[in-house]
Amino acid sequence: MSAAPKIIALRGGDVSLAAAADAFLATPRTANPNTHRAYASAIDRTIERLGRDRPLADVTDTEIGTALTELWGASAPATWNRNRAAITSWLTWCQTRKHWAAPSVPAEAERREESADETRAVAKTTVHRLLSRRDIPLREKTLRRTLYETAARAAEILALNVENLDLEHRRAPVRSKGGAVEWVYWDRGTAHLLPRLLRLPDGSPRTHGPLFLSERRPVPARRPAAADICPHTGRARLGYDRARVLLDKYAKLDLHQLRHGAATHLGDAEIPLQLIMGKTRHKSPRTAMRYVKPGADAIAKVTEVLAPRRRTH
Repeated sequence: MSAAPKIIALRGGDVSLAAAADAFLATPRTANPNTHRAYASAIDRTIERLGRDRPLADVTDTEIGTALTELWGASAPATWNRNRAAITSWLTWCQTRKHWAAPSVPAEAERREESADETRAVAKTTVHRLLSRRDIPLREKTLRRTLYETAARAAEILALNVENLDLEHRRAPVRSKGGAVEWVYWDRGTAHLLPRLLRLPDGSPRTHGPLFLSERRPVPARRPAAADICPHTGRARLGYDRARVLLDKYAKLDLHQLRHGAATHLGDAEIPLQLIMGKTRHKSPRTAMRYVKPGADAIAKVTEVLAPRRRTH
């Protein structure tokens, strides 16, 4: 082999986008299932648009920026930043760890400013009315109820597997943002719906695989990891973006609003902040206070203190 081909091989000239993506997604930094799923989704969609079999070294910075804009340019700043960060992390790893010739996210595809969390808390009566509607499909109804009763992050609930559920004690382990294993708890509403969600057409229950499933089986070209496929039905795990679209379709809500609403309603019920932090698993009181904002009912109730005293006869 001449010197030139050796240099090309060392610089990753023969490495395809798909191979580079697979190598990155096998690293320890993506070992957390939630992180792996988020990174894999962003990278997979990007390389599909660019061409999975294209050499990594042939892709330009401009093409990366164009792909990001076409895929998430119209999305909310948080969505743009999340997917941009995944692509940046992958390409930086290719350059610094593998020393492959790889493009970079261009300067014009910069990180977008996210506004302070001003998520509108949904009134408790509105939440319960939405959760009791009979025209909502079972999967969406169960997901909504689970998100509200656990006050968990949507990504954590979507990552749950059937075999990890402790149905008797109404709880399940989730992996938090920091990687620690923590428990989320639900109540009667979720407990009533879960057995129905897990029931197969023949009446037997699903015992393994993702808890929330997509509508149909994935096509071979976009088949996810085996851990994200139901062994009973062959259907894939329900993704975050699809769950977000469905919640908006049936309830005009954002996925985070149910978690936020649960925390707010606990605050309205005068539950101590320490217990609210335990339920939502926030580590900082300052962080938890951003979500525990008094709702309209609580403000109306406290206003009664300012009213003139009733005369007694």
